[in-house]
Amino acid sequence: MSGSSESRYIRLEVVSGSNLQVPSERIPAGVYVSVNFNSRRRCKSVISVLSSDNSVAWGDAVTMQCPRSLLGAIRGAIFYRSSHALPVFSVEIRTSYEAGRMLGSGEVIGKHLSFPPVCGVHPSLTLKAAVVHACDNQDSALFDSLVDCEMTRHTDAGHVQFAKYVASKMVSHLNAAVEHFELVLDQCPASHPYYAAALTNLTWARLQGYARNDLQDIDATISLFREALALRPQHHPDRPLSLYNLTEALTWRHNKKSTAADIRESAQLYHELLPLCPEGTYLRSIAAGAGADYVIRRLRALDKLSNALKSRFIQSGNIDDLDECIQILREAVSLCPEGHTGRGSYLNNLAVSLGIYCFNHQGNPNDLDEAISLHEEALRLRPVGHESRDFSLDNLGGALVTRFDKRGARDDITRAISLYREALALRPPGHPRRDTTLSNLALALDTRYDKFNVSEDLNEAIDLYCKCLQLTRLDDPERHVTLRNLSSVLRSRFMHTRKNEDAKEAIDLCQQSLEPLPSLHPSRYFSYMQLQEAYLSRYRVQLNPADLSLAVKNFRLASRHATQGFPYCIITALNWVDEAESHQHDSALEAYQTCFELFNSHVMMQSSIISRREAASAFDGAQSLPVDAASCAIRRGNLPRAVELMEQGRGQQWSLVSRLKTPVEDLKSANPTLARNYLELSKCVSNATQSSATTTDRAAAEHAATEYRRLTRRWEAAVAEIRSLKDFSRFLLPPAYEDLQAAARHGPVIILIASEYSCDAIIVPTSGDPHHVPLTSISLVDLNNLKERFTGAIRNASRMNPTQPRNDLIVLLRIVWNEIMLPIVNILENVLKLKRRSRIWLCPTAAFTSIPLHAANPFLTKADRSKEPCLEDLYVCSYTPTLSALVRSRQLMKKRVTPSFVTIGQGQPGAGKGKALLAVDSELASLVVVFDLI
Repeated sequence: MSGSSESRYIRLEVVSGSNLQVPSERIPAGVYVSVNFNSRRRCKSVISVLSSDNSVAWGDAVTMQCPRSLLGAIRGAIFYRSSHALPVFSVEIRTSYEAGRMLGSGEVIGKHLSFPPVCGVHPSLTLKAAVVHACDNQDSALFDSLVDCEMTRHTDAGHVQFAKYVASKMVSHLNAAVEHFELVLDQCPASHPYYAAALTNLTWARLQGYARNDLQDIDATISLFREALALRPQHHPDRPLSLYNLTEALTWRHNKKSTAADIRESAQLYHELLPLCPEGTYLRSIAAGAGADYVIRRLRALDKLSNALKSRFIQSGNIDDLDECIQILREAVSLCPEGHTGRGSYLNNLAVSLGIYCFNHQGNPNDLDEAISLHEEALRLRPVGHESRDFSLDNLGGALVTRFDKRGARDDITRAISLYREALALRPPGHPRRDTTLSNLALALDTRYDKFNVSEDLNEAIDLYCKCLQLTRLDDPERHVTLRNLSSVLRSRFMHTRKNEDAKEAIDLCQQSLEPLPSLHPSRYFSYMQLQEAYLSRYRVQLNPADLSLAVKNFRLASRHATQGFPYCIITALNWVDEAESHQHDSALEAYQTCFELFNSHVMMQSSIISRREAASAFDGAQSLPVDAASCAIRRGNLPRAVELMEQGRGQQWSLVSRLKTPVEDLKSANPTLARNYLELSKCVSNATQSSATTTDRAAAEHAATEYRRLTRRWEAAVAEIRSLKDFSRFLLPPAYEDLQAAARHGPVIILIASEYSCDAIIVPTSGDPHHVPLTSISLVDLNNLKERFTGAIRNASRMNPTQPRNDLIVLLRIVWNEIMLPIVNILENVLKLKRRSRIWLCPTAAFTSIPLHAANPFLTKADRSKEPCLEDLYVCSYTPTLSALVRSRQLMKKRVTPSFVTIGQGQPGAGKGKALLAVDSELASLVVVFDLI
């Protein structure tokens, strides 16, 4: 019997497995079966990739000679499923986290043949066994003996501890897993073939600890994932998993820190990963979204990518990200034909991107119209009784309210209110989103009240907001929004009824909305703005100066609130200017200065001349800001400040027109290291602001505020260091009058200021204080009319014979002399005692730039028949766009070895562009003689 038993062989075939759930929830490279048939020897099947349905097909077999006792054990295990009768034989299903050379034995999914449930699901394994009398070992190459070593033991122990951590959430298991994985890594130098695997095991455990807030060092974890990826180049079998691991780490850091660079890199890695994941694999289903067919997977992938791009756009404002997001969403909609269950959702996502983000960013009405059409189609796909109809009603209503705000079509707001009422009916008392629809309906009614002044709309809006507030818990993180909205409608009612209790309650509610918000919370800006409106409303009715001062205080807080981008803050500061000028408040100069500082910071953040120009032209009223600021300073008797403000504002505008370098670009040329440090710190401050803006936990928000203050101090220290450099003492500061006066070294500079508030001239002398020349007989309207008349007179003169008198021009130049230049000449002659034929520089602004000031002439004859002198008889006139430009040009002249003179004249215009200027050639010839140019 013993002889016959020795000639018997067992052929064991590992067929397939299903319901295979990984206890640690980590994505495996593959799954294999381990057959243990004595205490010293184990065999394993090939590693097969896990399918998207959590199944594996092996089809591997081994033929092995076994004693009768082992044969009985196998029969008992297979036919009776009795794990207690297995003294020497057992089967395990294990994961492998390496597709190539495997480190350790992987993680156990199930032991023996009666597997306990994993994540609530029982794994199953199909085996076939047969007794044969000859050894056909062709398949046995699929089985390898597992070599036991210290690295294997620690790796396996780490997998066991990590699986326990995932199941129990006990940090001690995580620490134990990390310790085991670190011991393995210590035994693997960088050149070791298991180094990348050991590195990945450790970093994955650390990442999961970070995701559960048990570990914090995400930056080091990401660095290690990068190192592992670098060790797995293109075509390496484990590169897809390394790409996925790094994408997960970047996504987690973005989720917690809102770093724009992470979401950008994650999107790029995702583009590389998806083509590397074969169809039907578990990794593909995770990376692209689980689904039964390609369309579903592709839709999920597009959805994930569009969300990443939209998040990146929200943080960076890069319109390219939004354009790509919309393009991807259009593809998603195209993959959902009529009748597809997901079409409504993708229509809604595309509509939101167009109607909210794209329209708000670019203001193209076609985007809003298309968004409304998409919302309407989505609503048709969700008829009465559909579970998501209330969402589509709300979304379409919001888009219609936005269009009403822009165009004022009564049908839009009427329809929006009707849609909101239907949505409210679908969200009865007790519905978790009833408060949202109450708020939306109230906003629509308030919007209609603002346009048509129907008091019933306002009263209903107040009632709805009150009901919404009653439904909002005291600890609701969005409660401040409802408080602010109710404050707004009460303020509107106060302006209608003049009842002081409404104004008081509006202010109290707005102050309550600030209480739960950390110092850097973005919504503080909106509460500040609401408060200033409430105080201003009460001031307009009761004329209490204290209310105006409180309104200004909140203007100041809102315009400098760190979490709002520069455009919001600039608009706020411009509104502050308007209110301060309107009510003649002492803060007007401060408001103007705030505008210039914000505008300068905003422009410097742009990377190109074109983007700077676009940024500068995006604000209504910004073009007149320099002259209005100077006029304000003049009216307050501060002439040096008027010169400084004029120069600061004009300098910003002129640099955009003339393509001059920004102060940062000048710094890059002078000291690249300091410039780089300044830009990096500026970016860090901006990122810290954005990070704090997305934090809801109060302790985390306080930590973010502390970090923001620390970075701000470093930024201020960097700016102080820059200002210690030669020629950079005024870096990011307005120019000082003492420095600007250098422009008048060779003759006074006359700044002509045309503002809606006053028209003035300021004479900057060679030394001493500036002189004010009020031009009281002319206004900005008069100057604009004069400019138009000059344009017509010059056009008519070009059609006249050279011998014909230019009577229209004579009349206009006499006005320029009498109302503009004569008061200035009186100061030059009688106060400054400027000698005749001296040099003067004219620095016109606004409407003055289109008027030929140098040609001012009284056209009068004296009693002795001699002519009264004109401006050019009295002084040699030159022009300069700014005082700084004049100073800069003289500095450049000092660097030249020999002076040069260039003159250009064009007497022959292009075809169809007017008549020739007949005197140009003769004037050029005269210059040649005078300056001996040949």
